[in-house]
Amino acid sequence: MATTRKQAAPPPVERAEARPADPLFNQSLEKGLAVLRAFDASHRTLTLAELAELTGMTKGSAQRTVHTLQVLGYVGKHPRTRRFQLLPRAMEIGANYLVGHPLVQVSHPYLAQLTHASGETANVTEPVGQDMLYLAQLTTSKHIPVFTPVGMRIPMYCSSCGRAYLSMLPDDEVRRILEASQRAARTQYTLTDVDAILEQVRQCRQVGYATNCEELFLGDMGLAAPLVDRQGQPVGALHLSPPTSRWTMEDARKKLAPMLIECARAISSTIAF
Repeated sequence: MATTRKQAAPPPVERAEARPADPLFNQSLEKGLAVLRAFDASHRTLTLAELAELTGMTKGSAQRTVHTLQVLGYVGKHPRTRRFQLLPRAMEIGANYLVGHPLVQVSHPYLAQLTHASGETANVTEPVGQDMLYLAQLTTSKHIPVFTPVGMRIPMYCSSCGRAYLSMLPDDEVRRILEASQRAARTQYTLTDVDAILEQVRQCRQVGYATNCEELFLGDMGLAAPLVDRQGQPVGALHLSPPTSRWTMEDARKKLAPMLIECARAISSTIAF
């Protein structure tokens, strides 16, 4: 039976802003990308006025930008509502990045093994600023309380994959990243204090994996291990998403953490970049 999964909230839209003078910077391209990024799970269709508001453009500038994207085939109008929406061609940009990504290529067979062995959804993420970006995912056939698709970003400070990645960095760099993050309380369980989060990162260094229990989404836990290249530099994280409806954190630590660590080491041994 199909189950209803909560769609994870997307990151906020990056508005076009004034930048220091740069003769090579193309503001028109910046505006075009801002329009494409304005469409998300909460904004599947948008009016011209809404696009202007979300991107910080004037209505005239938004109109010229949207028209250009329409001509190029990235944006169109919904046949019934006549509101603007993304067209399938917009997928090409992200797909080209994923298809050629070495971490996606090497991790896929290991994700299949981990999902089969654990019975839970397995994911690979990489750092983007203070967030982690979903690069690859194999889902379980069991109920998943929160839908986090490939291409989505989640914050480092309250995610197991973010803490696993941070565990491979020195404390001063970890603190700098955490202090630059907004650290909003996503749920009543979210750790927002820098020192408290840093302690979680240090624990990951000791045991080889990081955890998160309903700090990002209610009903969802996370266990993650860092992924490193052959020089020992962190490139991302491997994580499992066991729901609280099937697991306690104690059981997840005992049963899932060992296979997670083993799988992360296997993937890391094949990373050549």
